[in-house]
Amino acid sequence: MVQPTASRPSAAFPQGSSLIRVEHLTHAINTRAHRTVILDDVTFTIPAQRLFAINGPSGSGKSTLLNMLTGIDRPSSGRVIFGAEELGGRSENALARWRGEHVGIIFQFFQLVPTLTAMENVLLALELGKGGGLPRRAWRERARMCLETAGLGAFAHRLPSELSGGQQQRVAIARALANDPPVLVADEPTGNLDSRTAHGVFDTLASLTQEGKTVIYVTHDRELAARAQARLDLLDGRIVGQHGANALIASSPEVWS
Repeated sequence: MVQPTASRPSAAFPQGSSLIRVEHLTHAINTRAHRTVILDDVTFTIPAQRLFAINGPSGSGKSTLLNMLTGIDRPSSGRVIFGAEELGGRSENALARWRGEHVGIIFQFFQLVPTLTAMENVLLALELGKGGGLPRRAWRERARMCLETAGLGAFAHRLPSELSGGQQQRVAIARALANDPPVLVADEPTGNLDSRTAHGVFDTLASLTQEGKTVIYVTHDRELAARAQARLDLLDGRIVGQHGANALIASSPEVWS
């Protein structure tokens, strides 16, 4: 059986130790007439091999923060440090290569290639990520293992149109696992699913911490946020609550509902 690739960055960080540090992160959009602050002086840590929630209502800055953590967006000021590496200052190409090795991304609306089977969607991720260090001859077995881990091994040869929404999201999870990244990020991963299916998919995501993964997810659902082992509560771009994140809380937090 093909084993996950060795010497991943998370291996150097024991469970619960600080994997990602965010220091005084601010993101603002400036126009001639106005300055809009999306994130306002955000500081916290994400522990390794934990389920980490970024919680808050719409417009609180959750998705922007997730994009900062993955290097998709750049902060106006502050730092994101992954292990001992600061993401700032890298070129777009360098950040893309870094994401390919370190981060698996799961989208709310799946983003599967409709003309490819479940297996082929995972194999495409391996092709784009250069196999996560595995030889090409091992890619199909790796893809099969990822689909099994996501609970979809029996549907490997079906097209997305032949799968339910929950099954498509499981393919997306398998695809995110393909190159064996230490971190998985998910933006409202259950937001497009019915309640029963959502909890099943979330259970699969949560179980990945037992495989040594750090799972970071954005949600506006307080019930799902409460299942996290560490959590941030955002409101208007500021941290107003936290659990296990060593976060700096904004003064005079408001209560949201």
